[in-house]
Amino acid sequence: MSALSDQLVSITTMVYLLAMIGHAVEYALGNSRTVAVTAPARELVGAAVGAGGGVVTERGTPVADPAGPAQRTARRAELAGRIGVGLTALGAALHLAGLVTRGIAAERMPWGNMYEFVLTVSFIGVVAWLVVLVKVPSLRRLGLFLTLVMVLLVATAELVLYTPIVPLVPALNSYWFIVHVSTIVFASGLFLLGAVPAVAYLMRAGYERGKRSFPYTLAKRLPAAASMERLTFVLHAFAFPIFTFAVIAGAVWAEAAWGRPWGWDPKETWSFISWVIYAGYLHARATPSVKRNLVAWLAILGFATMMMNLFGVNIFFTGLHSYADV
Repeated sequence: MSALSDQLVSITTMVYLLAMIGHAVEYALGNSRTVAVTAPARELVGAAVGAGGGVVTERGTPVADPAGPAQRTARRAELAGRIGVGLTALGAALHLAGLVTRGIAAERMPWGNMYEFVLTVSFIGVVAWLVVLVKVPSLRRLGLFLTLVMVLLVATAELVLYTPIVPLVPALNSYWFIVHVSTIVFASGLFLLGAVPAVAYLMRAGYERGKRSFPYTLAKRLPAAASMERLTFVLHAFAFPIFTFAVIAGAVWAEAAWGRPWGWDPKETWSFISWVIYAGYLHARATPSVKRNLVAWLAILGFATMMMNLFGVNIFFTGLHSYADV
């Protein structure tokens, strides 16, 4: 089962990469400009519509319908986008299979180390994205950025963080392992997804204000800034209470395992920093006088602290949470 899980994760990375390419093709075709073929003005006098829908001049020379090439390009972009979504869904199914087989092989929940944790967080993020697409299909072009994040995270887990299956250390053999870590994983996956429209919002908002320099030239095919800002808020408003519960559950578990609920361990400290920043984000979002750009930056900063807690703390710091091998 362990070898099967590893193979499924490798295939998942490739499928997400193909999905990203599909979204990139949609993005590129959406930005392309089709130049219609026109006849000289003197030949258009008395022009008529031919049987095939094209324009025929008096001399019988067919002229391309100006709307035709643009419509064909739009259809191709639509097809590429749908293929990207389909591949993302396929990748999510393979992703789930990789996690399930890993859990069966380990005979426990598959989040006992960084490798498994990153795989699970990224899975929650992609599933949440597919749910968003069902609710709001017009946001599909964010899929390019979401699949890019998935490729980076899953590939990093596979190539850098991979750890062979080992039994859990005694400190983790508790029902709090499921309660605490599952809620942290779920909230982290939603925060991951929420960071994507926050970044895209800043790009699109700059474009809508008239900025045309890179990277704002990438933003003209993104959904409207207001819709992405709203999506960012909904995801964070949903994730924050779950994250709060996870922190509280961790304190209860710490009291049972170590005899104290809070000791400013590096991971506890950075969790608190993340909690404060996300609370600040929600407070700023509810304050009309705070500019939306600043609000978006707070969401991005919050996710940066989550990544610091996941990668920086686990790799560079030593504390009571260092038992879960990289």
